[in-house]
Amino acid sequence: MEPIPFDKRAGKIWFNGELVNWPDVKVHVLNHGLHYASCVFEGERVYDGKIFKLEEHTERLFHSANRLGFKIPYSQDVLNKSCKQIIKIQKVKNGYVRPVVWRGSEMMAISAQKTKIHVAIATWEWGSYFDPNLKLKGIKLNISKWRRPAPNTIPWDTKASGLYMICTLSKHEAEKEGFADSLMLDYQDNIAEATGANIFFKSNNGELHTPIPDSFLDGITRRTIINLAKTKNIKIIERKIKPDELSNFVGCFLTGTAAEVTPVSQIDKYKFDVCEVIKNLSKSYQEIVRKK
Repeated sequence: MEPIPFDKRAGKIWFNGELVNWPDVKVHVLNHGLHYASCVFEGERVYDGKIFKLEEHTERLFHSANRLGFKIPYSQDVLNKSCKQIIKIQKVKNGYVRPVVWRGSEMMAISAQKTKIHVAIATWEWGSYFDPNLKLKGIKLNISKWRRPAPNTIPWDTKASGLYMICTLSKHEAEKEGFADSLMLDYQDNIAEATGANIFFKSNNGELHTPIPDSFLDGITRRTIINLAKTKNIKIIERKIKPDELSNFVGCFLTGTAAEVTPVSQIDKYKFDVCEVIKNLSKSYQEIVRKK
């Protein structure tokens, strides 16, 4: 059965402070967010009718907007309440929430000082980001030819739409080659992240190694897993990791709001085990997100 296109779905979307019928939410084609990527967003998971770490996501949304030079015309409290409101209206029990903020159509040039700032919040039921069967065995990644840019070239610590262009290019290329996703390196050829998730490696002695997020997003799920690992007395080492070190690791997994905890069985020619430590972290993470 083909999925319903996102512009053909039913229900309501929170749009500039009002509840609008899903198909009636319209954005003009000459909006600055579309043409010049002045757009920020969040991805939030709903578990058993509750949004996990909603306040942290909203704080990051406001940080992203501030870094792109525009002010969200609502308070964080209003957006938090509106996110909760829309999942109840849509009756989403286990799904996804997408708040998005962008510059409008009043100006169409690089400069956009006088554009209106628009805000929308949509939600839908959503299962696993990766194929559930693949997640049990571990997904396979290639290594992208695209690099995460230097931190003085982009607002790297934001969830801004323009940063995802190379992620789409990388993931499409990976899928053409039979991989589920792509590993991206940074501007200095260190391991950075996957196209939409942070990455961890397990060493022979049980330590977890993960790249320092200094040119890519320090994910909310990433921080949750680090704290969770520490409660299990698992040593976490944040450092620069080169691709030729991949042969030294025995396990690998991705973390992200969408990816949750996803084991990796292969990166390029390097293979990894879906070990008990990763399975245990995944189980504990699921217990945390569904905690009443």
